[in-house]
Amino acid sequence: MPLHKIQKDKAYYRRYQVKYRRRREGKTDYTARKALIIQDQRTINNPKHRLVVRITNRDVICQIVMAHVYGDSCMCSAYSHELKRYGIKVGLTNYAACYATGLLLARRLLAKLHLDKLYPGVKEATGESKPVVPNAKGPRPFKAFLDVGLHRTTTGSKVFAVMKGATDGGMNIPHNDKRLVGYNSKTKKLDAAVLREHIFGIHVSKYMKDLKKEDERAYKSHFSQYIKAGITADKVEAMYKSAHAAIRADPSFKPTEKKVPEKKGPLFPGGQMKKWPLKLRRQRFRQKLANIKRKQKSVNAALLDM
Repeated sequence: MPLHKIQKDKAYYRRYQVKYRRRREGKTDYTARKALIIQDQRTINNPKHRLVVRITNRDVICQIVMAHVYGDSCMCSAYSHELKRYGIKVGLTNYAACYATGLLLARRLLAKLHLDKLYPGVKEATGESKPVVPNAKGPRPFKAFLDVGLHRTTTGSKVFAVMKGATDGGMNIPHNDKRLVGYNSKTKKLDAAVLREHIFGIHVSKYMKDLKKEDERAYKSHFSQYIKAGITADKVEAMYKSAHAAIRADPSFKPTEKKVPEKKGPLFPGGQMKKWPLKLRRQRFRQKLANIKRKQKSVNAALLDM
């Protein structure tokens, strides 16, 4: 029996509906997005906030986003490369850095909304689950829902470290402890000691010590940036503790100073010049028009002389 090719007729293509562009590109899960932004009819125009977490190879991006008809708008943001200002210069994408970035976002947002004194969060991270209790004297705590995008929500994922840091910072994020590091599926309990080790990078310091004993060459290769920054295994926990205290003291955003490189070459013999040479300056339309008229007059005069 010959193979029969399934041919889609014209009626099929008339009914075919093209998916959204970001769905075709594999960037947005619209089923999850609809569940995160859909609102009740009684609370229309009441913004539904999302804690958007995206982790790249070199950075951790945390944003508080509101959905509108014309598009999403970012209310506040924090990045792990800002942790260099607080003393964390290496390991900007590990579990401890994700927690610190979430803490920075929470303290910065609450300071912006003047809620930082009403909801100070926990004094020091212990790994225990402490929900944010509403304050009777003031407004309710800031509520946001975790948006992980296309990231796999496995137990121990770093996106939940950001959530834990934001919760300890004073934000109200509905969650349970099933996906945090240290949760035991058999006993259905969270080991707070294991979670605390990951928050302060103690698991990294243990690995540094073991690798240094086993293979000195691999230790120098894997932790070259730590060695360059002068951070040993004994200084890791203290580094994160001081960073958490500095974040709580001053979570404000400070832009980095951009250095303008000096222009050097045949046009700039003495380094950077204030103005370009006259021939290389950009002429305005009126100057161009005046030059054209001047040339036309000279040509006309030359023709009359002939």
